[in-house]
Amino acid sequence: MGPDEFHTHYPDTDTPGLNNNAYTNVMAAWVLRCASGVLQLLDEKRREELTEVLDIEDEELVRWEEISRKMFVPFHDQGIISQFEGYENLKEFDWEGYREKYGDIQRLDRILEAEDDDANRYKASKQADVLMLFYLFSSETLQDLFEHLGYPFDAETIPRNINYYMQRTSHGSTLSRMVHSWVLSRSDREKAWKFFKEALHSDIDDIQGGTTPEGIHLGAMAGTVDLMQRCYTGLDIRDQVLWLNPSLPQELSDTRLRLRYRGHWLSLRFTDEKITVSFDRGWFQPVCIGFQGEVYEMVEGETREFKLA
Repeated sequence: MGPDEFHTHYPDTDTPGLNNNAYTNVMAAWVLRCASGVLQLLDEKRREELTEVLDIEDEELVRWEEISRKMFVPFHDQGIISQFEGYENLKEFDWEGYREKYGDIQRLDRILEAEDDDANRYKASKQADVLMLFYLFSSETLQDLFEHLGYPFDAETIPRNINYYMQRTSHGSTLSRMVHSWVLSRSDREKAWKFFKEALHSDIDDIQGGTTPEGIHLGAMAGTVDLMQRCYTGLDIRDQVLWLNPSLPQELSDTRLRLRYRGHWLSLRFTDEKITVSFDRGWFQPVCIGFQGEVYEMVEGETREFKLA
């Protein structure tokens, strides 16, 4: 079972579990690639010591590589990543009718249970698993990962899937608002800001009608901070480079933060017109900053400005 808690088994069966959840399989491939990559970063002697301590045989490393290339990712409807194998066989849900009847349908699973029905029968998610991939990874990382798996990943894959699952999600989790705010931040900034504000108010207004007294939503709290620090700034670490690709909401015309990166302290300021990066202090090694396809080295005491188109 993936992050979407509405689907725990296939319709008309009592056997629990689902086959080939796309999010789970892609993450498994990524984890194995990372593990292999870490070993490649080590010198030969240290690598031999580590594999001996962990009892990792050469055959296992070969198996990691094989699995990372052969994990199955289901698709349907010309490029839609299926939440799990067989998802396309589920029934479409009457969203408009249920919203008209009940108003708030965040906890659609409970509504259906009261009607002696089951959310497992429908293309309806509490929070869509597939969109978690676009929350966790940049488009560049995902394209590389899907190509490693042998699947096409064109420029329209992300917006096409966001639009598909957006129409089929009830947002029954505060984490759903955080994830949707992230994935919409570059395509629909107004709607992304709406989700961001709802996530901020998760406990202040107890937006789920009674869940806050049971315990505050720490995941949503941390997620909103993460949105500010990484999503809106477009901060991404790839290939030993700290990349910046900001897309600020209209409501945030001037954003500043301090960042601890590889033993260095950096100060960053983002406006509608430019990024200002200051290397405050740190080790003697330079910092590599990436912007619009170019990589720049910075040393302690240096400040750079990057103009935004």
